[in-house]
Amino acid sequence: MSQSTESTTESNPFTKPGFLIAAALVVALIAAAVVIFLLPKGQGNAQPGPAPAETSSTSAASSSASAGAGKSVCGLPASKETALGTAPKSKWDLLGTMAVPSDPSTAGPGTVGKDGLRSCFAQSPTGALYATVNIWAASFNGYAKQVYLELSADSPSRDKAVQAIKEGKDVSSGTSPKVQIAGFMIHSYTPETAVVELAFETKDGGYGALSTSLLWEDGDWKMDIPPAGGGAVRQVSDLSSFIPWAGV
Repeated sequence: MSQSTESTTESNPFTKPGFLIAAALVVALIAAAVVIFLLPKGQGNAQPGPAPAETSSTSAASSSASAGAGKSVCGLPASKETALGTAPKSKWDLLGTMAVPSDPSTAGPGTVGKDGLRSCFAQSPTGALYATVNIWAASFNGYAKQVYLELSADSPSRDKAVQAIKEGKDVSSGTSPKVQIAGFMIHSYTPETAVVELAFETKDGGYGALSTSLLWEDGDWKMDIPPAGGGAVRQVSDLSSFIPWAGV
């Protein structure tokens, strides 16, 4: 009986260390991302925002209008490319504990504020990818308030967050998962919208993935809250469905 139990345990993928580490990572990502994808703290009794499809279409329409101007707010060049088949060659910097890509003259960030917040990314697949990484690194490392105010697209969800900030409420999760970028997948891209999924890895080798929708607004990529891509965080067992890409 003991041998049968041991055999069953060894063959059960849900008891293997890799699965448990990945599950823990997903929990950490959810805890850190919850302030971005759900209502801010203290608003649990507020009415839910519009359904994602409605929010997305409304935001996309607004984005299309603002995208008419098209040009980058800091003068970065646009690209006619619509996909990334390989990982871009990147220089990496540290934002808090997380490595982030940097190419100020082509992909971005074209602007780094006095507080260290990085913004202005090129209207290109690479620019959208760089923006996604930098937005999440900022939110994981003490910039949740700035992400809402400066790096998020106009939407009812953002309006609620801004109101909470004005009322002095805490919009940070208090949780900073110790993760690094391990890969990416661009699910869709147009000059006005993009859906980018990032794979994260812990120092113990666990993987998790987080999907983000972006809108081109006021000459920069802004995060759509909630993401039009649907479910934000998922567990992955390996990087087989991602393009490997890492800074450390």
